[in-house]
Amino acid sequence: MQRHRSSAVPLAWLYTGLIVYASLYPFRGWRVPGHPPLAFLAAHWWPWWTGFDIFSNLLGYVPLGALVFGGLVRSGYGTLRALVLAVLAGAGLSFAVETLQNFLPSRIASNVDLGLNAFGTLLGASIGALIHLRGGVDRWQATRDHWFIPRSAGGIALLLLWPVGLLFPTSVPFGLGHVLPRVRDTVSALLQGTAGQPWVDDWGLPPPAPALGAAGEVALVVLGLLAPCLVAFTIAVPGWRRIVLVIGGLLLGGVVTTLSIALSFGPDHAFAWITPQVMQALALGTAAAAGLSLLPRRVAAGFGLMALTALVMLVSRAPADPYYAQSLSAWEQGRFIRFHGAAQWVGWIWPYAALTYLLARLAARDPA
Repeated sequence: MQRHRSSAVPLAWLYTGLIVYASLYPFRGWRVPGHPPLAFLAAHWWPWWTGFDIFSNLLGYVPLGALVFGGLVRSGYGTLRALVLAVLAGAGLSFAVETLQNFLPSRIASNVDLGLNAFGTLLGASIGALIHLRGGVDRWQATRDHWFIPRSAGGIALLLLWPVGLLFPTSVPFGLGHVLPRVRDTVSALLQGTAGQPWVDDWGLPPPAPALGAAGEVALVVLGLLAPCLVAFTIAVPGWRRIVLVIGGLLLGGVVTTLSIALSFGPDHAFAWITPQVMQALALGTAAAAGLSLLPRRVAAGFGLMALTALVMLVSRAPADPYYAQSLSAWEQGRFIRFHGAAQWVGWIWPYAALTYLLARLAARDPA
């Protein structure tokens, strides 16, 4: 079978990181257990198990199985071999994290978790195999060739991850990348009272402004919308398809932002983010993206680097209002901390991953 560079490969690695994060959070209190690490394999059913635990452990590994199977098939593996390897990969990952949970006081290793995770991986890989056998992978390849240039797997993965980052509430709509102040605070806390503390205090990161202001909010939303559009322009075939991607990005970003606000503040406030400034910014961003869609791929990558750099700088100065901080506190203490924490990490890292990708696009030779 012909080999292809598949976006399923980076997505599978990222989803693996999400599972590790979800399984080992909060990564504190490591200690040597008072029992053999593999004793959980013969343990009895825990009485406090709930339907949510079964549901999350089973379905949490379904995407992993599908992604690993898809990546293997697209890399040239046969269907049966890809299915077996995907199940082994999911079961091996589950066994590893369950074993590590023995060393965390806030986690309990479970053979039921292991069995559900392995079965979820099998279910996901089987769904992928069924889609593949019915020609779904070939149809996706044809669609991808129609819309995107060769060697576009990394860009497609970034575009698929952009709405995931928006699931975690942001202080300003589409304002991903608000991580520099928190990184500085975390490193400063770690180096408190050491010789390295003055170095952290002198990082030079400007303090948050008292208020972002209407113009700053408009600029941030415009840049937040332009960033994924410019990434798309570096891999999309020129023409009307780029305009469709701009409109699709606008609609998808709005839907995900609405969902994020509904989860944070309740359904009654789902559309509270739609203000006159935001609507003005979305109109300006859409018009600018439509004009920039005419650019060649390398020029679009250059504009994308400038837009992402400005976005990161502006987001680092955006203050978090009290309601936003209260929302973060509720999310970080809630039942879905593991999922929300992963979405938060995606939102933090996405602009920097996009910057790295665009730099690589500028340095790479364009495919024929």
